[in-house]
Amino acid sequence: MSYAAVSLFVFFLDQLTKYWALEQLTRIETIPIIQDVFHLTFRQNTGAAFSILRDNLQLLIVMTSVVIFFLGIFLIVATVKKEPPLMLLGLSMILGGAVGNLVDRVRLGYVVDFFDFRLINFAVFNVGDSFIVIGALLVGLYVVILEIRESKTPR
Repeated sequence: MSYAAVSLFVFFLDQLTKYWALEQLTRIETIPIIQDVFHLTFRQNTGAAFSILRDNLQLLIVMTSVVIFFLGIFLIVATVKKEPPLMLLGLSMILGGAVGNLVDRVRLGYVVDFFDFRLINFAVFNVGDSFIVIGALLVGLYVVILEIRESKTPR
């Protein structure tokens, strides 16, 4: 599997859906998919996750760029070392989502968010955010599996 292709897929899917949101959702307030449960609602997120560091664009761009750089290096090294696919897939998803959000910050000055789960009053988010979370869960699952295997190995 090409993990660079996974990152590129995530990036392009993220940017494509954000382009749609910019074109369609900025003209209307919200599109209810399931009334009062799930809507598509355009938001300009000037912060990071859950709007932390709001209005600190330069700091967010620098921090995100540094994280992406080191994550990219780590992913290349892990791929060469043939680390387990679960971890590589998770890291690739995180990288693609992070690059998508960085492109928004640089190009627009904010990140485009539009998934709005109103039933649980959750923060509005985007495709890139979703892949970052899924990727982190996959990496976490890999770590748990590794811990279980190591605990069963006699020392």
